Amino acid sequence: MSEKNFIDYIRIFCKSGHGGAGCKHFMRTKYNPKAGPDGGDGGRGGHIILKGNVQLWTLLHLRYFKNVLAENGESGSGSNCSGKNGKDIIIEVPLGTIARDEETGKIEAEILEDGQEIILVRGGRGGLGNANFATATNQAPEYAQPGEGGVENWKILELKVLADVGLVGFPNAGKSTLLSVITAAKPKIADYAFTTLTPQLGMVEYRDGKSFCIADLPGIIEGAAEGKGLGHRFLRHIERNSVLLFLIPADSSDHKKEFEVLYNELKEYNPEMLQKDFLIAISKSDMLDGELKEAIKKELPKNIPHLFISSLTNNGLIELKDLLWENLNKPSGN
Repeated sequence: MSEKNFIDYIRIFCKSGHGGAGCKHFMRTKYNPKAGPDGGDGGRGGHIILKGNVQLWTLLHLRYFKNVLAENGESGSGSNCSGKNGKDIIIEVPLGTIARDEETGKIEAEILEDGQEIILVRGGRGGLGNANFATATNQAPEYAQPGEGGVENWKILELKVLADVGLVGFPNAGKSTLLSVITAAKPKIADYAFTTLTPQLGMVEYRDGKSFCIADLPGIIEGAAEGKGLGHRFLRHIERNSVLLFLIPADSSDHKKEFEVLYNELKEYNPEMLQKDFLIAISKSDMLDGELKEAIKKELPKNIPHLFISSLTNNGLIELKDLLWENLNKPSGN
């Protein structure tokens, strides 16, 4: 998917339907001109509903769908006839989409499964007809309820990519190349910064028909948590990943500092990200000899598993898959 077709942030105006008014009506028959109240209830106003669609990967289809207006419910009528409910509007979104209220910033919906439906904005309730208010002492009520008003406000739809493993690294760390080698994905690869401008997903085939999803995410730079570079557009997608694979190129001038910058950007953006499982892979390691590998090992954090890989020669890739699978499937609490 090209960068211009990947939309992960949309602002839309939503207005649910008004409830229909209840009816004030009295039954009159040939032999009983005062047969009593028979006003029906008003119909419910239309809801605005989010629905998960596994076939969607972007919010692009909503780019020009900025005003979402649901139908009003119909008023009730005589003979205890209820009004028709307003038609609901269903907005299909990719898995991993969250909806926020623009004014409060509160998350109001989160779509994680195909076919999952969540009412984003409720339609107004229909009013009760006068037949509902008849009692032994008030057999001819002269009133019915008006319909409840609909709700209108601005919503923010935000897509956070769902993947088991997220590749984290500076631009040109070799993330796209790794993804192209261990999956069938074909990301854009070139020798300049920010080749990857949108998340790229690929399925890693593991042993015995097993697989897991890995995402090549736009490269991070120092200051990303403050919005520099691709900033929050990149960092929001990391929140969904179970395991983060830090990719640091062998030809980095300071491997320890590069990891610390990446770590601090995650911490600044959302400290909860530090609870995820971290792994470190030194890419482009085909240019290293044993002595250089030992020197790099001394720079890396002792408490984070690491290994040396080369997407060019495939060295270490089997071990990398094993390590990722082990971390994805280890018992909870470990």
